[in-house]
Amino acid sequence: MSQSLIAALQNPALYPHPVEAFQVIETHISWVILTGPYAYKLKKPMNFGFLDFTDLEKRGHFCNEELRLNQRLTTDLYLEVLPITGTVDAPQLGGDGPVIEYALKMRQFPQSQLLSTLQANGELTATHIDEMATQIAHFHLTAPKVPQDHAAGTPDEVMAPVRQNFDQIRPFLSDKADLIQLEALQAWAESSFERLKPLLAQRKLDGFTRECHGDIHLGNATLIDGKVVIFDCIEFNEPFRFTDVYADTAFLAMDLEDRGLKSLARRFISQYLELTGDYQGLEVLNFYKAYRALVRAKVALFSMPSEASPVQRATTLRQYRNYANLAESYSTIPSRFLAITHGVSAVGKSHVAMRLVEALGAVRLRSDVERKRMFGEQQVENTPQAGIYASDASARTYARLNDIADTVLRAGFPVVLDATFLKREQRDAAAKVAEATGAPFLILDCNAPQAVITSWLAQRQADKNDPSDATLVVIEEQQANRDPLTAEELLLSKRVETNQSGTLDALVAQIRQRLPGL
Repeated sequence: MSQSLIAALQNPALYPHPVEAFQVIETHISWVILTGPYAYKLKKPMNFGFLDFTDLEKRGHFCNEELRLNQRLTTDLYLEVLPITGTVDAPQLGGDGPVIEYALKMRQFPQSQLLSTLQANGELTATHIDEMATQIAHFHLTAPKVPQDHAAGTPDEVMAPVRQNFDQIRPFLSDKADLIQLEALQAWAESSFERLKPLLAQRKLDGFTRECHGDIHLGNATLIDGKVVIFDCIEFNEPFRFTDVYADTAFLAMDLEDRGLKSLARRFISQYLELTGDYQGLEVLNFYKAYRALVRAKVALFSMPSEASPVQRATTLRQYRNYANLAESYSTIPSRFLAITHGVSAVGKSHVAMRLVEALGAVRLRSDVERKRMFGEQQVENTPQAGIYASDASARTYARLNDIADTVLRAGFPVVLDATFLKREQRDAAAKVAEATGAPFLILDCNAPQAVITSWLAQRQADKNDPSDATLVVIEEQQANRDPLTAEELLLSKRVETNQSGTLDALVAQIRQRLPGL
């Protein structure tokens, strides 16, 4: 294939639809011809080792794979694979005769709607990230498991590309500080791998190696009809796509953090966990984030021209160092804490908990979510102490929260338990988890005027996606039967007026002052 074919395809008469204008986007592996309503993607006859498009049959196969795989996460975006017939100078889309090339037809969308562009323009919102978390979580929960006899996901297969990164980066570096940092990163990766090897092997056995996307970042997500759509998965290399779901998730988290969006990265991870319940695997997250950051660092070095000018070299090294420093940040010893909310339903506890997620990197565990993960939806009229809210079910729910909190704390992450904690025994049990894991313990005493609680309750009841079943009757029962905080508990508590944003700012500042590593 040549530029001649790309030029010849820029003929409006070839297309069975109006052509507004032609624009060609070229990457290192493809050409994309934009026509206005539709885009046509052709693969370059290249072999980079990790992909091989050198013959026509392979390009046709991977066009069909790209169509099939991306339809898992999109609707009406990837449309069909079209054979190109005729000659290089006089091609036809479809038609009779021998096939000279293949094109993947896609619905065209404005480049201005890419989430990376929205982010650059300051228009990316938490709602966009929540949509991505929901889509990725549901995608991972339903994606086919890679067979146990397949090598993908085994510890050695996981570590091989990690080691390859270091081997491929080292020849590009000459600065002593860069080399020392790389050696430290490799030592951390090796020690982390030895520590994580049993968990990696267990996750392979438990079916967490799945047919993932492989390339989730803001540049591969866009808005179509006002909804987030994730596209352009890896079709050309199975090992890149056959991976632990956390490797997929880590890519987006790393990409957000690289863009200075740490709070959105934390929100994404916490939302993803609420939807999947995959808390056992949280310990591998920073390992995979560091790997993804070093892949980006390597690609930056690979992109440097062989005869680079001093300015080009300085620019490339700056990009490399940004990613290397990001990878290094994932190797630091974390500061942890266990915070619990305390207050009646609809007092604003979840909002307080999410603030700690975004500001301090906590993982939020919600009783409303974990209760329904254990018992399903409420099947009876919601009255106090009934159905899935009966005392034994509530006791099991709080025990489950404590078990997950222990797991998350031991994985190195702070935790906020989002539940009412109106009973002394519930608070005592959570405090024991903090003590057992050596984490500071904090009670967030949430308060708001009754009128505000009533208003927020009405908003929650109108939101079909809210997991809470609380009613005014439930709240009144909670207020009548709560155990007040003891004198000892008050020493461990911070009063939060949830309808006053300033108190949340003060709370975050106080926690940071006490735990500087956050």
